[in-house]
Amino acid sequence: DCPGKEGAGGRKRNLTLLRSKLYMGQRRRTEPVVESTTTAGDHGNLRRSQSDRTEYSQKLQEKMAPQAVSSSPATPLQEDEEEEEVSRRMMGRRVKIIAELVQTEKDYISDLDLCIKEVIQPLRNMQIARFDVDGLFSNIELVHRLSAKLLSLLEEATIDVEPPMQIIGEVFLQIKGPLEDTYKIYCYHHDDAHTMLEYYEKDEELKQHLRDCVQSLK
Repeated sequence: DCPGKEGAGGRKRNLTLLRSKLYMGQRRRTEPVVESTTTAGDHGNLRRSQSDRTEYSQKLQEKMAPQAVSSSPATPLQEDEEEEEVSRRMMGRRVKIIAELVQTEKDYISDLDLCIKEVIQPLRNMQIARFDVDGLFSNIELVHRLSAKLLSLLEEATIDVEPPMQIIGEVFLQIKGPLEDTYKIYCYHHDDAHTMLEYYEKDEELKQHLRDCVQSLK
């Protein structure tokens, strides 16, 4: 019967209804968002899952490829044939290297022969007082003899000898000391010989003698 009480109760009921409407409104607003987010998330997870699966499949195939080859191991006969083929290739290469070494030494000795016969000996025969032939060419004749010895040892180790039995290292070990002694002298006098040659080329008469020897050498 009290107007004040009825007003207070009405306000409570109105507040309750208002809260209920606000809750329902918020739910309607949030439900589509949550649903779309969930759906998008599911699609995203699905896409990621498919992508990961494809990438994993590719990596697995790459890893399995060598295993597929190795899954069928070579037979002992195949392994022996492969080893023999590798050995043949290595031996063939070794034979070519040794042949080139011997031929290079032959060419070098041929050049020394020409130099001694066509340059050194003629200049000595001229007996020019101010021309030091031995100082200009140092111990080149000893170099020639030692090179001939080296070639002889190389030929002895290779001619009529089966490739696997051609022991080239022993040749160089055998002649190591004489090689060092001979070329130490030649290299020691090389700079002095070069300086001497420059001096002789300033003298027209001596220069002409050298030019004639070089022409004969050619």
